[in-house]
Amino acid sequence: MKISTRGRYALRFMIDLAQHDNGTYIALKDVSARQNISIKYLEQITSLLSKFGLLLSVRGPQGGYKLAKRPEAYSVGEILRITEGSLASVSCLETPVNTCPRKDSCPTLKLWQGLNKVITDYLAGITLDDLIHSDTESEYFNYMI
Repeated sequence: MKISTRGRYALRFMIDLAQHDNGTYIALKDVSARQNISIKYLEQITSLLSKFGLLLSVRGPQGGYKLAKRPEAYSVGEILRITEGSLASVSCLETPVNTCPRKDSCPTLKLWQGLNKVITDYLAGITLDDLIHSDTESEYFNYMI
């Protein structure tokens, strides 16, 4: 699994909205300038995030974007699954039902299932609020298996 720029930029965008939330909609050009991400790329990301209900948007001169929920209600895993699709480490675990013809005899299947569980649990346990208020000693960033 490798997180693309879309996933990384989506997290940066969501964090920026949370950090600059004053109750009004935030213009895309402002986020673009602060994050050094092109408006065109942010438009693609916001379209996807809006489609899944993570953002509220208003058009026009006073328009822009804001979070649909409080920062603590968004997990990093939720945002990455929307922007990245599957976070599975191997293709046979990308869908709810494993259709691999070797699944019953695969000696490594349990390994990949365990890795997926660790990744899923870790990303589900970190919220936007955690990232905003993070420090290098935080329990979220010192994860042990």
